[in-house]
Amino acid sequence: MSSVDSAPTPTPSLGKDIRDGVRDVVPIMLAVTPYAVVFGAFALDRGLTPFETLLASISIYGAASQYAMVDLMGHDVPVWSILLSVFAVNARHVLYSASLQPVLGQFSWSQKLAAFFLLVDPQYASSHQRAHSTGLRPAYYFAYGLTLYLSWVGANILGILFGGLIGEPSRFGLDLLLPMFFMCLVFGFRHKPRFAVILGASVAAALAAFYLIGSPWHITLGG
Repeated sequence: MSSVDSAPTPTPSLGKDIRDGVRDVVPIMLAVTPYAVVFGAFALDRGLTPFETLLASISIYGAASQYAMVDLMGHDVPVWSILLSVFAVNARHVLYSASLQPVLGQFSWSQKLAAFFLLVDPQYASSHQRAHSTGLRPAYYFAYGLTLYLSWVGANILGILFGGLIGEPSRFGLDLLLPMFFMCLVFGFRHKPRFAVILGASVAAALAAFYLIGSPWHITLGG
């Protein structure tokens, strides 16, 4: 075997990791931004102040759980019920973090803590794909995650300022953007072993939970 054949594959540079992270997140931003703008307007419509709306996005950073929280607040349900619903929606992130832990070997302890805060659905999918292609490094992860995080918060601000101009989102099909986006994420794993079996079991569990227990527990149990 020649020395060329036996040479190790070079590790991508810091700059390349950052560029790749930003490049990969741009299509996700295009799908998420309208949904984030609508959330800003939706929260104000449910009685939250601009500060409370922005604080929810900065601290919770989870689209589904934020929508569930604001919707329940608009129906005057007890605080414990709101907290339980947010936990039920976000509990899938525990599964995400456990699944992603084995590929975070190049992350320090403090980087792992920061990484898990940014661990939303598209971040999880992109990180797994990156880990099994060129390897997952902090520069790629945080370039992707921080860009998405800042775009979510920024779009919320646009919704707070101008969301009232949108009116009913379903008129423009904006209510379909996030479901379509999540469907694309799921089918990004279609080449994995036993994909159809896992997807079928997840759908069956989610439907059973939805009809027997109710929303939002079907999200976690399906996961």
